[in-house]
Amino acid sequence: MSGRARLALCAAAATLMASCALLPLVDPATWILQAALMLAVQTGAGALTRRVPLARPLTVAVQALVTLMLLTLVFARQQAIAGVVPGPEAFHRFSVLLQAGTDDVGRFAIPAPLSDGIRLMLVGGVLVIGLAVDALAVTFRSAAPAGLPLLALYSVAAGLSGGGAAWLWFLLAAAGYLMLLLAEGRDRLSQWGRVFGGASRSQGPESSAGALAPVRTGRRIGAVALGIALVVPLGLPALDGGLLDGAGTGVGSGTGGGGTISAVNPLVSLRDSLNVNEDRQVMSYRTNTDDTQDMYLRIVSLDEFDGTAWKPAQRHIIDVPDTFPLPIGLGGDVRRTEIRTRIAAADWYAQDWLPMPYPASKVNIKGNWRYEPVGRTLVGDHGQNTRGAQYEVTSLIVQPTAEQLANAPEPSDDMKRDYTHVPDSLPSVVASTARQVTEGAQNHYEQAVKLQDYFAVTGGFTYDTQVQAGSGSAAIAKFLKDKEGFCVHFSFAMASMARTLGIPARVAVGFTPGSPQGDGSMSVGLRDAHAWPELYFEGIGWTRFEPTPNRGSVPSYTQPDSSGSDLPDLPKPSTSASTAPSVAPSASESCSAEQKKLEACSGALPQNTAGSGDDGPPWYKIMWWTLAGAAALALPLVPMLWRLRSRSMRLASAQHAPTGQRLSRAGPRGAEEDVTGDVEVTAPAGADASRRAAEVAARHTLAVWRELTDTAWDYGIVPDDALTPRKAAARIVRIGQLEPGPAESVHRVAGAVERVLYAPQPRPEAGLADDVRRLRVALRSTASRSTRLRALVAPRSAIRVVWDLSERWAAAKARWAARAASLLRRPSTSGEQNG
Repeated sequence: MSGRARLALCAAAATLMASCALLPLVDPATWILQAALMLAVQTGAGALTRRVPLARPLTVAVQALVTLMLLTLVFARQQAIAGVVPGPEAFHRFSVLLQAGTDDVGRFAIPAPLSDGIRLMLVGGVLVIGLAVDALAVTFRSAAPAGLPLLALYSVAAGLSGGGAAWLWFLLAAAGYLMLLLAEGRDRLSQWGRVFGGASRSQGPESSAGALAPVRTGRRIGAVALGIALVVPLGLPALDGGLLDGAGTGVGSGTGGGGTISAVNPLVSLRDSLNVNEDRQVMSYRTNTDDTQDMYLRIVSLDEFDGTAWKPAQRHIIDVPDTFPLPIGLGGDVRRTEIRTRIAAADWYAQDWLPMPYPASKVNIKGNWRYEPVGRTLVGDHGQNTRGAQYEVTSLIVQPTAEQLANAPEPSDDMKRDYTHVPDSLPSVVASTARQVTEGAQNHYEQAVKLQDYFAVTGGFTYDTQVQAGSGSAAIAKFLKDKEGFCVHFSFAMASMARTLGIPARVAVGFTPGSPQGDGSMSVGLRDAHAWPELYFEGIGWTRFEPTPNRGSVPSYTQPDSSGSDLPDLPKPSTSASTAPSVAPSASESCSAEQKKLEACSGALPQNTAGSGDDGPPWYKIMWWTLAGAAALALPLVPMLWRLRSRSMRLASAQHAPTGQRLSRAGPRGAEEDVTGDVEVTAPAGADASRRAAEVAARHTLAVWRELTDTAWDYGIVPDDALTPRKAAARIVRIGQLEPGPAESVHRVAGAVERVLYAPQPRPEAGLADDVRRLRVALRSTASRSTRLRALVAPRSAIRVVWDLSERWAAAKARWAARAASLLRRPSTSGEQNG
């Protein structure tokens, strides 16, 4: 393997090893396989263009073009020309995916699910870093600066992830960079002579040991440096324990009663959760109350709206108190019931915020958790999350009456300042629609109920989880116009409209109560992910509303007296529930909006989703991916297949030697070039048979000579076209260190070539093909395993295909130029004659 090829492989390996630091960010981590395959194609494209060779900027441009076509094939093939050529629609698709990926990064907790947007960001980022590393280290032969893009890739991953395995990702990234530096050093040393590049087998073990000394020294230095980087920080307390200590990360800071929580958006990608093929269980819980329709498991509240997104404000966090204070705004005359709930989170569910019934008054949980008093939430500290957590929550079920809500006094100025602010970018249609919908309302309570009814019943809105998620001002205006969306759109729109009416509002994120199980527990799945608005009423506190149709349960304090309703009373579900787990996202999704409004449907009736079949992908997609896979597997084999075909044609018998070739007696180089030419040899009519036989014999001899020189080239003996056949044969024997038998075969073929070039009547030589085969066996027996593999899979002589195409292109341009010149000369010649 050549030094530059080894350097290219090390550059790709270093990029892939550094990108392993991104693995903890996403689950599943199958994207790394796709990135590795595409990185290999990108590296191969660079290796081929450097063999042509092209100018350095052109080499980088070719690699960038190949990378763009790969990304188009994987992420935007339906919008591309022929599936690989990107056009305006493909670039628009990339823009949409990148925007969706950016939104998902802000909404998901680590590890995030592998959405298309996140996958494009990960794979595309690795390919861009790989292109930069390959360009610097291989194309421009400067491996040291290539560490900068590798450092950028590792730093982004290390800044987002955390945990005890951070030292492993550092070790992989650093080892990849050191491997790249050692490969470059070995390549540079090899240019000073064989003693630095490695000794031959005939030089003995002492020479080999001396040759490899610089490489071994570099490896030892690198190993010592890595050990120092990992171990020394353990003895320096000021560095927080170094890379081996995973407790240096987390959302909180400080000890005891201090620290803040940053305004990171923890909103899960609800659309992806609601559209999953398998409703995986997130958690299960048991509670001591039979009324679970209001048991919403709240994760966090989003109380800041900047026009781009709803997000939690930056809050002060403290240690978890033994008992939480009374919820803000809750008066003593409001009915409440204290309940206890034991919750067990799934092993795969990792969320920084702890799901709890609201409002919680006490939590018993182990681990590094902190308390945020304003939102009454618990957040993990120093990498703590909910994965496999088991905890008990004591909470309140607050049951205000409609009269209490209607008679609530105006909130305080501080509450209005913090929770009624709307950004200047909010379209005016939001406030005008809110005023129109709540026209005639006498108080904030009636306004809130009218808003809820507008979205859930009377407004003509459709619940659709396929709508693109969005939380900005433009997305809210679009939702009010299209009237299609899911819980994110309904909750954000109602909270924004309530704020324009002067009602303090925020958005809560969490899960609906889930589905009852046969053992008396409740199961909460991904499809139970939900968002809902919370409005503040003085004397009651933060109060839940439910504007999303066919989701969750409408609070009783927002419903009219249904005693006079004409709807028949539906029987309540039997307490002897089936032991089969339910896969329905919520018990109330099977009810119509009007029935749910009047509590005319059961709150525990699960949906039957067993009939939703999936026939798999269509046949044309299967055929397309099959053909694409076959092409991807066959592409690296093209040089080998071409070489096998050319060998079989050149070594054919004289009677079956290929025609369409020209015999030239201008010299060895001209003869070799003419063997692959496209000028057809035709004997004149009436020519004798001996002349025909001589021409066929000459073509066959020259083809065999070409095969002999190409065989030697494949095993590392580069042809020298300036030499005569006799000197070229002697050079092959000397460099290949051939035994007498194969050496005699080489000289025999060279002698036949000289007779063909210089004899008046060339005669056919028997056994030349066997002589070439004998040479190939001799070179293969003394070559290393890597050399034999390269000679078979990626033969060096395959570059003749590119040279031939280049010559034909140059000849075609010359013909076109001559034809254009003749056309330009014709008018002037005609004018001179007329003059």
